[in-house]
This record gives sequence, structure tokens and C-alpha cells, in this order.
Amino acid sequence: MAKQNLLVFSVIAAVVVTGCRTSQHIRDPEYAKVAREIGQAWHASQTVVITTPPVFEDLAGPHSVEEYIQVALTQNPGIQAARKKMESLAHQVPVAASLPDPILNVTAQPEPVQTAAGQQELIVAANQKFLLFGKLDSRASLAESQTNVARAQLAAVELATIAKVKRAYYELYFLQQAIAVTGDEQKLLVEIREVANTRYKAGQTSQQDVLRADLEVSNVENDLIRLRQQLTSGQARLARLLHIAPQTQVAALLNLTQKQAPRDLEFLQQQAVSARPELHAQLAAVRRDRSAVNLARLDYKPDVTLGLSWIDVAENGISPVSNGRDSFLLSAGVNLPIYRKRLDSSVRSAEAKVVSTVREYDSLRDGTLEEVTDLFAQARSQEDMLLLFHDDILPKARQTLEVSNQAYNVGEVDFLQLIDNWRQLLRYEINYRRLEASLRQTLAELERVVGGMLDQPVPEMISGPFAEPEVLPSVPSAEEAEEQE
Repeated sequence: MAKQNLLVFSVIAAVVVTGCRTSQHIRDPEYAKVAREIGQAWHASQTVVITTPPVFEDLAGPHSVEEYIQVALTQNPGIQAARKKMESLAHQVPVAASLPDPILNVTAQPEPVQTAAGQQELIVAANQKFLLFGKLDSRASLAESQTNVARAQLAAVELATIAKVKRAYYELYFLQQAIAVTGDEQKLLVEIREVANTRYKAGQTSQQDVLRADLEVSNVENDLIRLRQQLTSGQARLARLLHIAPQTQVAALLNLTQKQAPRDLEFLQQQAVSARPELHAQLAAVRRDRSAVNLARLDYKPDVTLGLSWIDVAENGISPVSNGRDSFLLSAGVNLPIYRKRLDSSVRSAEAKVVSTVREYDSLRDGTLEEVTDLFAQARSQEDMLLLFHDDILPKARQTLEVSNQAYNVGEVDFLQLIDNWRQLLRYEINYRRLEASLRQTLAELERVVGGMLDQPVPEMISGPFAEPEVLPSVPSAEEAEEQE
């Protein structure tokens, strides 16, 4: 009998030790890498060097925005975090669909219970709780809906990152163009200064014109210094989105294809409602909350716990007819859902959460339609202004400067008028490049809101199919809820 007891305790000890060892195993390779990096950074003397992102020479210099987008989709920490969050929730689905662990209970009796059949020295019992009435399916549905919320949120993070990359990229494009335009106009200003200097030496004008030209050249140098500083800051901003070192000299292409504003506002609004990931996340949240309502209603129904017990009986008892046979007991129990106030409050809370989530969807949908309309109007306005600058303002400004420059050479226009015309041309040139970049940035933001590229129903790089429109589930009335119960 002692050997049997020793065997039982040995089995229990083996189960505990095996469970402890198994719990230390690492299943996710990325977790092992992150844990190692954190440990190195914690114990290293120069943690900044270890934790700084690397410099990617292959990404230095002019590249297309599509190349940078692909790098961001692969390396951006925000996207990686959202992807891992979705993966974490997906692994919770089988957890929610599983029964709780069975309970093994061992009772040793220092003072054995004396019975006619023999002494009861050890009791071993095992119990398992069973969730009935589809509770496991409801829990799994709730976990799956939460995973769908995270999946839609991942798509939203990807689209937002793409929009940020495009805005940063087109800001670099503007700064590069502004520096180039300012440099070209500076050369023209130097030529104007040389003409003023020649006229001054010939006694045809005063030294004041030369000094004003020198001052204007210094102002241009100041503008170039400011633009170069902004260019460095813009490169660091784009590098952050790509998760590379800010020292990487990223740059935009010098010549970009022409962009046009969309023409169909109603189509954009329909696409936004059917494809925007944030709206899909809200729809998934509605399904999640409705699953929570079903699960709360199932709490009115009991669960069953089944058990098996073994009683170790000694061979010698107080009775001469003791047989020493071990006893086996079967048990069954249910929980009693009698606290109706708690159960009712749980259901009401879950139902109120559904209503709240639906109203949040309505608010987000209305905000989406407003945002699409606003960005559509901005894009059309920027496109019209670009056309006006290209066809009317810039040609007239260049012609005005050319005429005033020729007139100054023969003394028909004063130097102040010439410099003022040069300033206007430079300002118009910079404004034109600013409008060009702003139109592209507005279109990038519009793509984020409508949930895809403007010339494609759904972007291929977004995780999860969101092309098909979804119908918002209706919220049951109080009468319908009572009928379902």
C-alpha cells in the first residue's frame, strides 16, 4: 500500500516538473530575438549604439515612393506591433474554445479512517468542468471577432503608414524643388547684380543698387540655409517611418509623374464606406460585442462538473471480514445560477455595449463622408490653382521679369522695381512647387480615408480582404431579446 501511495505522489511530481519545464520553451522566434536584444541593451555600456537602427546605403539617394513604401510595410515598428497584436489575439481563439484544465486532487490521511473494509489511507480525485449549451463556441466566436478587429486595425495602420510615407516623401520633393528653384533664381540675381555693378562703374546708377543686390543675395543664402535644414529634418522624418538610421540620405525623384484629382465624389464616398479599415474594425467590434451578449445570456444556464475518486483501502481493517478492496466513486455537480440580479446586469451591460459600438460606427461613418468630401474639395482646388499657376501666373511673372530686366539695362526701370519682380517670380515658383507637393499629399490622405488607391478598389499590400461592403448588424429590440431568451 505504501508503494502505491509513493507511485501516486511520484506521478504528480512528474506532471508538475514537466509542466514547469515546458513553460520555459520559446515558441516565437521573434520573442527570442527581442529578449536577447533587450538583454544586450540592458547590460551593455553603450546602449545607444546597440539600439540605433542601421544605415541603409541602398536606400540613400533618389528612389521612388513605391520603394520606400515597401520598406515601410516590412520594417515599420508600428505595423510590426499591429501585426503581432493580431497574431496574439488569433492564438487566443483555441484557448477560448478549450475546456478548463481538469483538476487532480490527492488527499493523504495522517490518521487513516478506520472502516470495516479496512483503513482509508489515500484519496485521489479527478474533476472536469464541461461548458454546455454552446458556451465554448460562443467564447471562440468572441475571440475570433476580437481577432478580426485587430486584423482591420492592422490594415488601418498599414494605410496610415503609407500615407505618412507619401506625405514625408512629397515634402522632401518640395524641399528639393524649392532648393533647386532658389538656386536657379539666385544665379539670375547674381547676373542682375553684375549688371547693376557694371552700370555703377559706368556712372549710370548709384552704389545703392549694388548694395541692395548684395543684400538680396545674402537673403537668398539665408533661405537656402533654412531649406537645407528642413530637408535634413524631412529626411530624418522619412527615415523614422522606414525604421532606418536618420543619417541615411533618403531623397525623392527629381521628376514625378503628373497627378490628377479624382472626379467622382459619390464613388469615393461609397468606396470609403465599403473599404475603410477603421469602419471594418468597428463592424468587427459590433460582432464581438454581440457575441459577448450571447455569452452573457448563456450564463443563465448551468455548467456540469464530472468527477472520479479512488480511495486506497488497506488490506487489514478493524473487522475480521474486511476485504481491503479499494473504492471508486463517481460524482456530478452543477453550478446554480441563482443570482439573477448579477446575471441580468451582465446582459444589460453587454447589450448597452453593442448599442454604443453601433453608434460609434455611425459617427465614424459620418466623419468619413465629411473627410472624403473635404479632401476631395481640397484636391480639386489645388489642381485648379496648379493649372492657373502653370498656364497664367508663372508665364506672366517670367515675362514681367524679363521685360523689366531689359528695361533696367537701358535705364527705363529702377532697380527696386526689378528686384520686386524677381522676388515675385521666386515666390510664385516656390508656391507652384508647394501646390504640387500639397496635391500629392492630399491625394495620399484621401487614399487613406477611402481605404485604398484611388485608381484601385483595394490596395494589394493591405492585410485582409476589404473590397466587399458589409452590412451593419441590426441591434435587437427589447422584445426581440426577450423572444430570443
